[in-house]
Amino acid sequence: MSENQKIRVGIVGGAGYTAGELIRILLYHPAAIVKYVQSGSNNGQNVSSVHTDLLGDTDLVFTDIRFEDTDVVFLCSGHGKSIDYLNKTEIPERIKIIDLSHDFRLNRPGNDFVYGLPELNRERIRMSSRIANPGCFATAIQLALIPLAAAGLLHDEVHINAVTGSTGAGQAPTATSHFSWRDNNLSVYKAFEHQHLGEIVQSLRQAQPGFDQDVNFIPVRGNHTRGIFVTAYTRFGGSFADANQLFADYYNSHPFVNVASQNPDMKQVVNTNKGLVFLEKHGDKLLIISCIDNLIKGASGQAIQNMNLMFGLDERCGLNLKAIGF
Repeated sequence: MSENQKIRVGIVGGAGYTAGELIRILLYHPAAIVKYVQSGSNNGQNVSSVHTDLLGDTDLVFTDIRFEDTDVVFLCSGHGKSIDYLNKTEIPERIKIIDLSHDFRLNRPGNDFVYGLPELNRERIRMSSRIANPGCFATAIQLALIPLAAAGLLHDEVHINAVTGSTGAGQAPTATSHFSWRDNNLSVYKAFEHQHLGEIVQSLRQAQPGFDQDVNFIPVRGNHTRGIFVTAYTRFGGSFADANQLFADYYNSHPFVNVASQNPDMKQVVNTNKGLVFLEKHGDKLLIISCIDNLIKGASGQAIQNMNLMFGLDERCGLNLKAIGF
């Protein structure tokens, strides 16, 4: 494909982790080209001076976006900043928008963004020009629960414990993401009230109208840099074979989610756009393990998967990434 035929990409808020991962993957995407990366605090600097892993891979410089040379814009600024940017910036209607913040994930009057979980809304994503990329915890947890909801089989409350790496807190250093605090340490935060609960429950009700059970979520700060590992359980009346077949059938047409036959570990998904799901039956309870890379399937990789769908590409295009096992 010639450069003139490729999807022209602009990135707003280009200095953070999710933007860095977007650039890293898109530089080698066969059908896309990164034209502009905007960062108000780094204007004029080489992109590789901030994302140092890209040294030797790109000569891109942080600059303003020229919308006349852009087909899709990824919004990678912090939560609350996407709404502000769109209120202040006139983006031509032909340009597709993929927002990686929390700003447009929840349904409300006037919100025309489609919730970008391909395993739930793939056909709607194909037809949309505005996508709200899901949160990282939300993605991993929904992959564990959506097949049950879609079959109308979530009849009881759900209990979830999920551990995330320090990159989930963003690039700006904080007391709880600093290496000397995070290393050899664990802590719970926002128990039962994490901001991703809203989108999780919204999706479960989309898949299973009338779902009204509690979703009990305990988020944990892990002592690793990237990856989310979810353990969830709920009552399930069927057998293990019933559950395993249900999940296998649901994800049969979704290329990035695999129903594992052996208890998975997080290294199997880090650096990839994969989601792994594993089931066990214990008495009347179904245990579901789900793991993803929070920066890829939980953010930038899923955003590119959405871009592929929006532009009529194979959703796997540019996302054949290998896990780092050691």
